[in-house]
Amino acid sequence: MDIAIRQAEPDEFDALGEITAQAYLHDGLLDFGESDEYLGELRDVAKRAAAAEVLVAVADGRLLGGVTFVPSGGPMADIARSGEAEIRMLAVDRAGRGRGAGEALVRACVDRARATKGCVRIVLSTQRTMHGAHRIYERLGFVRTPERDWNPIPQLVDITLLTYELTL
Repeated sequence: MDIAIRQAEPDEFDALGEITAQAYLHDGLLDFGESDEYLGELRDVAKRAAAAEVLVAVADGRLLGGVTFVPSGGPMADIARSGEAEIRMLAVDRAGRGRGAGEALVRACVDRARATKGCVRIVLSTQRTMHGAHRIYERLGFVRTPERDWNPIPQLVDITLLTYELTL
């Protein structure tokens, strides 16, 4: 099966938002489940697409997943500094996993970062339990940067996000 990576089309935003939300829900990545405020962010692909690049993985006419690529800061960046691009909200539909879509999406982000003038590094945040994603990042040469680990909800001490970077 050939996987194509391309920019998300507006008529795919709702489907991608639901794939992303369901991936996070089913993998137990939202501390407050269906009532988690972040669920709205995951579903709002149009908002992401207005501030960054949203890429999708498609095979046999079927949407497998997507990722948000933040080339140079702005409202979608969580940890990127000057000269850094950022990967956000990588998600693959459960039925589409194990086919290489996640890795293809990350590779596309790395390629875009390399093509971004002045970009020297690509960074990302991930949860401790996202072991499949960690394997992708490490296979592609990303290294852990524990000094950049952070907590998006400081009042909850157990939500520290791990960080990775790839120097280009």
